[in-house]
Amino acid sequence: MKTKGLFSIILLFVIVFSPDGLNAQDVLNGVYVKEKTRNRKPVPYQYLREADVMWSKIIWREIQLKEKMNHPLYYPEIPVGDRMSLISLLMWGVQNQGLTAYDESEGDEFATVMTVKEIEDKFGAQDEVVMVEDVENPDGPMIETTIEGTYSTSEVKRYLIKEMWFFDKQRSVLDVRVIGICPIREFTRDDMGDEYDDDEESLDIKKKKLFWVYFPETRKILASHEVFNPQNDAERKSFDDIFFKRYFSSYIVRESNAYTRSIDEYTIGLEALLEADRIKESIFNFEQDLWEY
Repeated sequence: MKTKGLFSIILLFVIVFSPDGLNAQDVLNGVYVKEKTRNRKPVPYQYLREADVMWSKIIWREIQLKEKMNHPLYYPEIPVGDRMSLISLLMWGVQNQGLTAYDESEGDEFATVMTVKEIEDKFGAQDEVVMVEDVENPDGPMIETTIEGTYSTSEVKRYLIKEMWFFDKQRSVLDVRVIGICPIREFTRDDMGDEYDDDEESLDIKKKKLFWVYFPETRKILASHEVFNPQNDAERKSFDDIFFKRYFSSYIVRESNAYTRSIDEYTIGLEALLEADRIKESIFNFEQDLWEY
């Protein structure tokens, strides 16, 4: 009896602690548990008073995700493990973390809150009513059923960034802070899901602004999710690092002005690029002109 009891204990020990007895949740996609980025908090801003700001200018920039430097914001198109694109992260935040999305049709004033359903409609994910056979009564008439619409986050290939440049006389620095982010969807089909014909006019790529998010509210989510680092998998930046350290490529599309006009509303082509460079140069020169060398 003692031998049988000892054998049972040994057998139970082997089953519990053998590799085959590990639960799926104990399997790591690596050799250690990633906790650094998951528990990371955003770097706090320097305290700023209105009296310390002697000059400011609001700038709108556009980020095109087709540029190589901006690829970490676009890929992966489908979430892989703990990695996801910026738009997937924003949608996850709106759906699960209480992140507030604002209607872009109200401008960039963060005035009207949008629901998840309204955002999905902006993506073109409209429900479709179809007639199907009644399973419980095959010989009876057809019944209506609703097919839930789907959308693809990979259609977001641009972002509009609203930011403020200001000179802090308390610290004697020209600083910048992002105020809001607006994803822009590019598509070649209408919102009913119909594909366009192959003629030249209908193949024009359409652009649609989806929603605005208030960047300071978003930072907590951005700081706890990493982006791919091609040089070192052990030291990956967070989405918050991308914007805080200005690790993205963009160009100016608008500055604050009396007419609330974008650059493309009063000039086009090469002149628009030169106008964007002029605005960029004016901000740089303002800072340099404050000092005497």
